Amino acid sequence: MCTPEGSSPNARTEIRTAAGSRRRGGGRLAGMLAAAVLLGSALTGCSSAAASPEADKPARTSAPSPIAPTESRSPEPARVGNATAAPSWLGTRVLPVGPQGTAAARQTPPELRNRSIITADELPPPADGRFHATVQAVPADVLARSSWTKNCPVAASDLRYLTVVFRGFDGRAHTGELLANARVADDLVTVFKRLFAADFPIERMRISSAAALNAPSTGDGNTTEVFACRPVRGKKGWSQHAYGLAVDLNPFQNPYRKGEVVLPELATSYLDRADARPGMAQPREEAVRAFAAIGWGWGGDYRSLKDYMHFSATGG
Repeated sequence: MCTPEGSSPNARTEIRTAAGSRRRGGGRLAGMLAAAVLLGSALTGCSSAAASPEADKPARTSAPSPIAPTESRSPEPARVGNATAAPSWLGTRVLPVGPQGTAAARQTPPELRNRSIITADELPPPADGRFHATVQAVPADVLARSSWTKNCPVAASDLRYLTVVFRGFDGRAHTGELLANARVADDLVTVFKRLFAADFPIERMRISSAAALNAPSTGDGNTTEVFACRPVRGKKGWSQHAYGLAVDLNPFQNPYRKGEVVLPELATSYLDRADARPGMAQPREEAVRAFAAIGWGWGGDYRSLKDYMHFSATGG
């Protein structure tokens, strides 16, 4: 039995005294009533003491959290096969900008020297684990979150929205999305079907927004994509990406290099093309051969620079 909040600290003594008076026969009825009243007060106090401090506060309605979808997802595993979860800092550490307005290349962090990251599903993966693809006109909501504007050199009606299944570095089948020129949509499905059959790993395949394209560099991105409304690097003319006629494949494993410029800036360990690792595009191997089969050129064959991630319909 506990002492009720706000009652006399001698309540237990008073109860025992009242009960004792009943046994002595004096004031029997009064003693019983007094004991009952005090006992009820004590029990009420115990109930109040046991209740949560939140009980006096107004009941709160449950409002959906703005990050509820993330919170409701199952925790990502630390390892799947040879693939590991992404470092907690990935995509968050902005590189300082140099005097020429670009971030300088950096030594690759140890966690990314043999990059093999588990893919976080952003679209539902195929239930049967097999290759699937869709090609359709670009939905309005997809166009709105892309980098397309009316100033881009291709009309929205000339683009197509593709979903294709790809093999992750974790060995699992995942669903990716692309925006591509309608003229090459079916050819790209053929390429990615071939890469899936060959178990060529891809980390992430997602449409980038204009904000993402213009965000400060973290130098560790690895998104495979087609359409990006931007000029050629270092020039004013439109890139083939702005027409939906070029693919950047696993940029981190296949960086761009021109002189001292390396993109992504942390991918310097992958400039050593003799050190073959999963996800790299290599001469006479599956990725290069798959794009060559649809008549696309590879940036790894350029002479003035190397753009190992880049494949395009024009070869440029």
